[in-house]
Amino acid sequence: MGFARTCAVALVGVEGVVVEVQAGLEPGVAAFALVGLPDKSLSESRDRVRAAVVNSGEGWPQKKLTVGLSPASVPKGGSGFDLAVASAVLGAAGRIDPRTIADLVLIGELGLDGRVRPVRGVLPAVLAAAEAGYRQVVVPERTAGEAALVPGVSVLGVRTLRQLIAVLADEPVPDEDPDEQGRPDALLSGLMVPGAGVGTGLAADPADGPDLADVAGQRAARVALEVAAAGGHHLLLSGPPGAGKTMLAERLPSVLPPLTRQESLEVTAVHSVAGILPPGEPLVHRPPYCAPHHSATMQSLVGGGNGLPRPGAVSLAHRGVLFLDEAPEFSGKALDALRQPLESGHVVVARSAGVVRLPARFLMVLAANPCPCGRHTAHGTGGGCECPASVIRRYQARLSGPLLDRVDLRVHVEPVRRADLLGCGGRGETTAAVAARVLEARARAAARLHGTPWTVNSEVPGHELRTRWSVAPGALDAAERDIERGLLTARGLDRVLRVAWTLADLAGRDHPGPGDVGLALELRTGIARGVPLETGAAR
Repeated sequence: MGFARTCAVALVGVEGVVVEVQAGLEPGVAAFALVGLPDKSLSESRDRVRAAVVNSGEGWPQKKLTVGLSPASVPKGGSGFDLAVASAVLGAAGRIDPRTIADLVLIGELGLDGRVRPVRGVLPAVLAAAEAGYRQVVVPERTAGEAALVPGVSVLGVRTLRQLIAVLADEPVPDEDPDEQGRPDALLSGLMVPGAGVGTGLAADPADGPDLADVAGQRAARVALEVAAAGGHHLLLSGPPGAGKTMLAERLPSVLPPLTRQESLEVTAVHSVAGILPPGEPLVHRPPYCAPHHSATMQSLVGGGNGLPRPGAVSLAHRGVLFLDEAPEFSGKALDALRQPLESGHVVVARSAGVVRLPARFLMVLAANPCPCGRHTAHGTGGGCECPASVIRRYQARLSGPLLDRVDLRVHVEPVRRADLLGCGGRGETTAAVAARVLEARARAAARLHGTPWTVNSEVPGHELRTRWSVAPGALDAAERDIERGLLTARGLDRVLRVAWTLADLAGRDHPGPGDVGLALELRTGIARGVPLETGAAR
């Protein structure tokens, strides 16, 4: 009886579980049994592996063959097990030494001609293998760069099964002809999944993307955007159509600092699993930007689907921006489902096939019109608005109180004035100037929060803000009065404190003063406090 074993990785959400692939040959009628809780695509690997082995010039064992995937209790799916199954079968048949593959992790799909096709989720799979103590992995050549991002792991990228057999058997490695230049590369189809992006895209480089200076006027909204970027605070922009709400939101990712190494790995892992990682760009450096349509379902926002849940928009926007344009048009269930990830930074999706924990620490931007026609003003039904008062109340109530309580900054975007639109009021600051101040503010916050689990002000718990870092004497007087009048909740006070610390960081102060708290209250409640609407050294 021949026996061999090797390893592969099963992905559960964005986390991996190392699976031992065992192959056993015994006398009997030639048959191929695959056991260990495989799904449909994995069960079909029996035919793919057999054809790939034969078309690679190797003989298929004419015995009873059993391939087991252990642990059998973990659901396994996808075509990424093909390479491990083929290697285990060849090891059991004696074509390669079983000892050479016993401590090897193999990830890849096999074509019928023996080519090794790339699969999604290579980075989280290799991360899981490294955490389990494995130091050698074999992946498709197209995804070798992605796998090489994991330190301490030796990566072998192979183009065909013949090349892998030659390497494992210590034989001359055959030269495989690369694809002709200019021809469509069918192998890339294993990396990109149509329709999986849910309106996501990687933020453009600030030098090539849209500039914040293109936004005419909107001083208050620009200040709120800068504060949101510096402290990671959620933002609501309300105002009539055409005022620039979408323009501001689209420019926010360019104001955010580049991702750190750890953040880049987290974002790349999510995008790799979702099948939206651009080929040739193994590591994501810029914060992602996700803008789903208002018809998006709750499952598409928080994650879900048949079988094991897939990442939703909140996970695709991890460490980036989630922009919900026309926010009142989203379903109430979908919006209220955001309340948990807004607080915890992750989402736990439970389905019959299993429970998945997905990262979801994002900066949310809501854009809303004041009424269905968009012409209602804060001073009454002006500007030609004919919506009844009851309709306006119902429309504005679609954004629930508990959801808005988690939004730190609420700014009304006024219609653009003629002077600003024609450039008479001067051109606004560029993205580069605002991004530089944001980077300095984040550096001050990171220095203050060094040694803690938090990196930005929006992540610090309220108890820590009130007890560990004190504000200037008398700075909270206005906030305390708002609590007594019912204008501010306990959660609201914590969020005002976070915004005040961000304003102090932007201004280079060690502690927030009454002006910082007053401006934070104005940005949250919309009630004028007589504080200059400025950030940075100007304050």
